[in-house]
Amino acid sequence: MEPYYTANGGIGGRIKKRISDFKVSEISFDGRLCEVKAFTGDEKIELEKQWPENNDMEHLHLTLEKFNTDQNNAIRMITRSMQTSRKRIGYAGMKDKRAITSQRISIWKPDYEKVKSFRSRYVDLRDAEWSDKRIELGDLKGNSFEITIREINLEKNKIEKIVKEFFEQAEKGIPNYFGEQRFGGVRAVTHLVGKEFIKGSPENAVMLYLCHTNEREEADVRIARQNLSTSLDFAAATKEYPMKYRYERSILHHLCKFPKDYVGAFQKLPPKLQYMFTHALQSHLFNRIIAKRIESGFGLGKIEGDVLEEGIVTAPLFGFESRISDGKAGEIEKEILEEENIAIEDFRVKEYPQLSSRGARKNIALFPKNMELLEIGEDEYTEGMKKAAISFTLEKGAYGTTVLRELMKNDQQ
Repeated sequence: MEPYYTANGGIGGRIKKRISDFKVSEISFDGRLCEVKAFTGDEKIELEKQWPENNDMEHLHLTLEKFNTDQNNAIRMITRSMQTSRKRIGYAGMKDKRAITSQRISIWKPDYEKVKSFRSRYVDLRDAEWSDKRIELGDLKGNSFEITIREINLEKNKIEKIVKEFFEQAEKGIPNYFGEQRFGGVRAVTHLVGKEFIKGSPENAVMLYLCHTNEREEADVRIARQNLSTSLDFAAATKEYPMKYRYERSILHHLCKFPKDYVGAFQKLPPKLQYMFTHALQSHLFNRIIAKRIESGFGLGKIEGDVLEEGIVTAPLFGFESRISDGKAGEIEKEILEEENIAIEDFRVKEYPQLSSRGARKNIALFPKNMELLEIGEDEYTEGMKKAAISFTLEKGAYGTTVLRELMKNDQQ
């Protein structure tokens, strides 16, 4: 676990107990807020929609609002309904599954009538605008969060005191850790799979992806993973893995036909998902660099050898073109790489070039904006407990769960 940075006590509690407890609204480059409107609670509201005529533009921009739906699954629902390729869909960033999220997407040369007739209980499309540009990854300014934390075992005045203290400290910067979503959620396996690939072990990588489990997983898939790890029987596994685990099943079906083609099997995953495994490993190493700085007493301030961008300290997202920093910063980077048994050149993945990465840099501190305590009240779903609703905005690439972790400090309760 990464160390905490703020000195306030934690309020504890639980997030995402209900889907409507976690709302994320994308902020576009021009500052427009893509508001949550269709799923303000647990029921979908049918909104009035306008459908402007096309003036010879190729891309239709839409607001995609989804309820408790994986983003890849939401896009699959759209492409199936419109009978088009997912390659035609563009979006600026990935959004949480167990949440209500709202963002802009683009569709290249869509069948407009099919767009208008799209219906789903869990996905809403609206706010149509025609454009000559596709929405690409990174085409956003940030995200706005409105979050309810439940099951807080503190009195109202104590919660208010801790939250206000946290806001004051967070304004000065907190660690810009990648959130748990980056590492595969409950299983926390994505970076481990990425490491096996860059170390030249595609078989280990694929089997780890298929078989690694966690006690918090549903029993049926947990048992299926455990059985495959001992039997190595891909055909039997196709009958045991639940139908909703489409990615695992597509890999298994390929391995039934080509038992040694682990790279080919992994390529059955959507390309953007494949890249996430290298990115997750880079994120894991980045988190470790920040944690080591804090544990060493350096914190988030500038130390010898640091590379600054716009006056803010950065750390590497390692790739084959990365250069180890000088001074104290470089010593920390070398130490992390040695502990993980990873070399810079490993990120040039010969067995699977698509997973190679040149590397980049990222700010080690994030600065939440517009932090507000919206409400403290009785948790209507847990007798004797309180709830607290807060809101804040973050720049792109930052995780709301990272902010919440510093506020809640659950493992200190």
